[in-house]
Amino acid sequence: MCVGDDDAALEQGWDGALELLDQDLARLGSGARTRHAYRADARQFARWCAAAGLSAREVGPRELRRYVAALSDAGRAPTTVARKLAAIRALFRALRQRGLIDQSPADLIATPKRPSRLPRVLKVGEMESLLDSIGGGGPLDWRDRAMFELAYACGLRAEELVSLRPCDIDHDGEQVRVEGKGAKTRVVPAGEPAIAAIGDYLARARPQLLAARGAEGASARGDEREPLFLSRSGRRLSTSDVRRRLARWTRRAGIAGGASPHALRHSFATHLLDGGADLRAIQELLGHTSISTTQVYTRVESARLRRVYRHSHPRG
Repeated sequence: MCVGDDDAALEQGWDGALELLDQDLARLGSGARTRHAYRADARQFARWCAAAGLSAREVGPRELRRYVAALSDAGRAPTTVARKLAAIRALFRALRQRGLIDQSPADLIATPKRPSRLPRVLKVGEMESLLDSIGGGGPLDWRDRAMFELAYACGLRAEELVSLRPCDIDHDGEQVRVEGKGAKTRVVPAGEPAIAAIGDYLARARPQLLAARGAEGASARGDEREPLFLSRSGRRLSTSDVRRRLARWTRRAGIAGGASPHALRHSFATHLLDGGADLRAIQELLGHTSISTTQVYTRVESARLRRVYRHSHPRG
């Protein structure tokens, strides 16, 4: 049976299962993009099951292995299959937590091994060139300088960056309150350059961006619930806005290969590790629940040391 995205009506109670998945993701504080991706992957699986006449209770490991095999036969990459399995696991987790199934069939399915790729990390000199290139005097330039200084200074995700409010910045304490994944709050130190850049943005640029909203913007001045970083029209930025603006500045700085907001986060963690920071401290600063997530940076450091060894050691 082929794996398709046809619009056939879901049968066997799958619509209700998909609704429970969405409720569960919302309860866990998953971002809008994650929820959209999980819903799409789970709906594709539900259509496949409905076409086979299977309800959620009737899906076992054998049926799930057939589905995974169908994905592979359709030419889906291991990374894609792994992503779809993550959505299916979340779907059956939601059903099991509500007592609708006794056990998740996904518990017995191994995730395809994905190629191990180290995260993109900018060198310290590249980061300095990038941040120093951001300027020009306009309100968007002041905003971008503050935004990317803060992203690198605190290792923030793009979603965390656009969710910040003015009240989250402790100027005297030089720290930032961040609401991360799963609505977990952490306080992260921010260096003097980032705090100074935010001060300049608040004084010179943000009032102009708020003014673009007219009377509504005027009434919002001083409202600490408003977003910290504003768009040209005075509204909340999207994560795609952040990626687009960063791409603009990396091109201007001449950084080969560009950089994503997540590359700034990876650079933050790697530069801390290079400077001797403890892995547990980096875990807390990044807001990782598990130390295993943070250990990817030890691979980055190990790879760097191997390159240094091969270049420097006479027998390397």
